[in-house]
Amino acid sequence: MAEGGPPPKARPAWTWGAAAAAPAFALDQATKWWALAELMDPPRVIPVAPFLDLVLGHNRGVSFGLLSADHPAAPWLLSALALAVVAGLVTWAARDRRPWTAPSVGLVAGGALGNVADRLRHGAVTDFLDFHAAGHHWPAFNLADAAIFVGVALLVLAGGRGEPARAPTSAARS
Repeated sequence: MAEGGPPPKARPAWTWGAAAAAPAFALDQATKWWALAELMDPPRVIPVAPFLDLVLGHNRGVSFGLLSADHPAAPWLLSALALAVVAGLVTWAARDRRPWTAPSVGLVAGGALGNVADRLRHGAVTDFLDFHAAGHHWPAFNLADAAIFVGVALLVLAGGRGEPARAPTSAARS
């Protein structure tokens, strides 16, 4: 680039979000396929470490089985709710110029979309990671849930730094 030329354009925020969402979604779907097709055929408990077993679970609700229902419309309604939340988060990330917002929201969106894909395909979310200690088990979860957790944790940590949201600049709007 010639000296004195225009500054390079900043990447739009959505590209950073997509860069986080795509692998979160892909890894989640790949591991769920592996768990269903290879690992849990037949279903069983596979000890991996003193604190981790691989198990097969199907969550028909949301976090920790809340709102669980066997009604045929439940997967569609929960999927619609998740997609509405993702749309709101993506809109927020596109407007917020803090550096960690878009990738953090991307992790949440990729995880949410992975669970939506399960609901629409199987009627429930496939869970297979069972962490436990001293006889207490955390509810089984999957990589989508882990991506959502990490994305939310990053948003909380970044928000706790008191960094103000910056308005889009003219270079960032294009």
